[in-house]
Amino acid sequence: MERRGFLRAAVVGATAAAFGGASWHGALAAGAQPGPSPYGDLLPADANGVMLPKGFASRVIGRAGQKVAGTDYVWPGAPDAGACFRDGGGWIYVANSELPKSQGLLGGVSAIRFRGDGSVADAYSVLHGTDTNCAGGATPWNTWLSCEEVPRGQVYETDPWGRKKAVVRPAMGTFMHEACAVDPEREVIYMTEDQLEGGFYRFIPDAWPNLSSGRVEVLCAPDDLTCGPVTWKPVPDPFGDPVETRFQVPGMKKFFGGEGCFYANGTCWFTTAGDSRVWTYDARNSSLDLAYNGADQPQQPPLLFGVDNITRAGSGDLYVAEDGGNMEMCVITPKGVVAPFLRLVGQHASSEVTGPTFSPDGTRLYFSSQRGLSGAVTDGITFEVKGPFRR
Repeated sequence: MERRGFLRAAVVGATAAAFGGASWHGALAAGAQPGPSPYGDLLPADANGVMLPKGFASRVIGRAGQKVAGTDYVWPGAPDAGACFRDGGGWIYVANSELPKSQGLLGGVSAIRFRGDGSVADAYSVLHGTDTNCAGGATPWNTWLSCEEVPRGQVYETDPWGRKKAVVRPAMGTFMHEACAVDPEREVIYMTEDQLEGGFYRFIPDAWPNLSSGRVEVLCAPDDLTCGPVTWKPVPDPFGDPVETRFQVPGMKKFFGGEGCFYANGTCWFTTAGDSRVWTYDARNSSLDLAYNGADQPQQPPLLFGVDNITRAGSGDLYVAEDGGNMEMCVITPKGVVAPFLRLVGQHASSEVTGPTFSPDGTRLYFSSQRGLSGAVTDGITFEVKGPFRR
């Protein structure tokens, strides 16, 4: 919540590894620039207040304070990051709730279970009573890691089916967690920290994939490094008591407000809101690159205003949600084009776009307007967009 007001945006850098495939070779040598969207221009807003390209349609699947259609479950306020999981012929969508205890509210994680035809089969809670659950990450073993974005916040491992009780994972460190992403090749989990001088961490379990014990390391490099090799050093006290984790390791590279995080094909993308950047960590070569930089955009303020949550489609396209700005979600293609994919209109000015994630078959995109039309933390609207996504 405190990150609002920054000027944030992105331009993609020129590394093949950054986007996890040879198809990116040479495509971004000049840096990504605004250009024609692969989906065409945005059309006038639909009945839900969503501007989309031709061939796409939206529906509301959750409104804060109201029952999810066909169920008795009341959708919570402040919906944030989420993920989808296969469920037989259907799927389950989970979403965090960034409700803060400081305001007498309780966060957690909610789930909606869909049948194969997209109809809602059920909705329920999988975690409740936590504090400011912002982002997180899905695991290959079908759990959702939900992160508390508060000082000395923790990570909770949750069951999208709601059959198993959520388990707190203090070994992953207690700090202002934002998002995490699982790297199954190296058997580590990358984690961002939403602080003005936050770290970029990785958790290495003692026995993969058991998250009950392990060590936390932090990325180390000169603070002015934007491209080049990096090292990792252990955090002596991951519990941050009494010295917080980001102050424990000399040489830790400071990131200006860590936000979204996503791993695919040997690369972890993560965003920093305070300086309008999207970074790529090349896990195979242990190197860092600056993939986006709003300051390098020819148009100011830049087209993509407010980098936050990030996801990747099977096509290699990146989808980046805006925290504020003109309430857009932008697509960045492997050919180096940045373009709006959707925009919320109407009374969403005091909200932010959160939690882009795709259904398992890649045909549906889920996201939220975190504070909905009122701008209140107890508000929020969650959408589904269906259409001919590039896969």
